[in-house]
Parts: sequence; structure tokens; C-alpha cells
Amino acid sequence: MSTRHGTALVTGASSGIGAAYAGRLAAAGWDTVLVARRAQRLDDLAGRLREETGTTVETLVADLSDPDDLTRVAERAAGEDIGFLLNNAGINGYGPFAELEPDLMAKVLTVNVVAVTALTRAVVPAMLERGRGTVVNVASQLAFAGSLPPGPLPQRAVYGGTKGYVVTFTRTLAAELAGSPLRVQVLCPGLTATEFHRSRGEAPVAGREQTVHDEGGMPVDQVVHASLAALDAGQVVCVPGLDDPAPVEALAQAELTLRTTAGRGRA
Repeated sequence: MSTRHGTALVTGASSGIGAAYAGRLAAAGWDTVLVARRAQRLDDLAGRLREETGTTVETLVADLSDPDDLTRVAERAAGEDIGFLLNNAGINGYGPFAELEPDLMAKVLTVNVVAVTALTRAVVPAMLERGRGTVVNVASQLAFAGSLPPGPLPQRAVYGGTKGYVVTFTRTLAAELAGSPLRVQVLCPGLTATEFHRSRGEAPVAGREQTVHDEGGMPVDQVVHASLAALDAGQVVCVPGLDDPAPVEALAQAELTLRTTAGRGRA
């Protein structure tokens, strides 16, 4: 990667995968726009990246569940310099569906679905016009969890549904753009060593220092490395830790079988 790509916009950059990914991109020469709710965390990361990499770093404090904030971020994402978009921001809203607070449910849907779609739409036209660009949308292995029971998995009907959308949206968009020079990936990490499970999403985890939830998981650096390696290999679906692509290929084959044997309609 070189600075000719310009600037990478990273959402959910205040911790976890977002912060680690921003660090890798800056080390590779990308300028960055860091987007998250926690201003102090963003300022700390921005200062470190400037000092360590000499790159230009902007911070954009925003709550992507707020329509005005999402509009501001989308306007920045549409900038001519944006060559890489990492849609990493996400919240979980875990819990029994019948008990899920309506306001939190709306927040999960907006951050995990609406924001991902809107920001992707903001960057793709300019990327196509320039003839280069990368979009990575972070989903989750829970997108494939379906009816698997809780324990150890969380109760996740809405969260799993939103991540299923991200997988289908990204794969379908990648197929649509297959003849273009754009790279499109959906990153599907499993349990990762971040603070994600320490909040349901109503508010970010407090404190200036990053923490890790009790469940642990794959180190974030390994997740980021897997994503970047998959981009280099031209892989649309990246599941960190999955060395054999056969399950992803089987999924595509199962979809084809369903479409070709279960009816000829377009719906």
C-alpha cells in the first residue's frame, strides 16, 4: 500500500479492531480519519499515530446512530481523498428479543445496517471515478450462527440479523463491482479480545484506556492481519482463523442450489 491511495476513514476507531486497523494503515503510509464516540480515546490514538508514522490524522467525534452525525461522517467519506473505508463501528444489543428496549434496537439497526450502507454509498462513486478504492465491512461469525443456542453464544436475534445483512450486502456488492478496480471485503471475526462485550451499546465503555472483556478471544492484530492478507488475495469473505475456504465455497454453492432448484422467481 502506498500514499497514492490517500486517506483511510475508520469507524469505531477508539478501540479494538478499529484502533488496530487504523494503526496498521497509518504504518503503511495512509493518512487516516478516525471516527468514534469517545473524543479522548480518538485524541490519544491520533497523537500516537502522528508521532509514530508521521501521517496526517483527523478525528471526527460522532455517534453513527444520530442522523446528523451520520450525515457529517458520510460527507467526509465522500471526499476525493478517501481511498479506504473500514466500516467497523457496531453495537450488540444482546438479550432476549422480547425484552430488547425499542430505543436500543433502533440504535443497533442504525449503526450496524444503516450507517454501513450509507457510508459505503458515500465512498463508492468517487472510488469508481478515480479507478481505485477499498471497502471493508466488519460483520461477525454470529452472522452464520442462525439457530445455534445461547451458551456460550449470546442471545442475538437483532445483532445476528444485522451482521447477516452486512455479509449479504457486501458479497452482493462485491459481485456487482467485480469488473471494477475496487476491492470489497466482509470481515467476519469470531470472539475477539476487545471490550465489545462490556457494553450493549447504549453508551461506550468508560475510561481512557482500552480494556478486554472477560471472554478474551483472538488478538485484534491477528484479525487485522487476516483481513489485509485476504485483501491481497482478492478474497471477499474473510473469516480470521479459517484456513480452508471450503465452508465459504460450500455456502455459495448451497445458495446457488436453492436459487436454481427451489423455484424460478426473482423474489
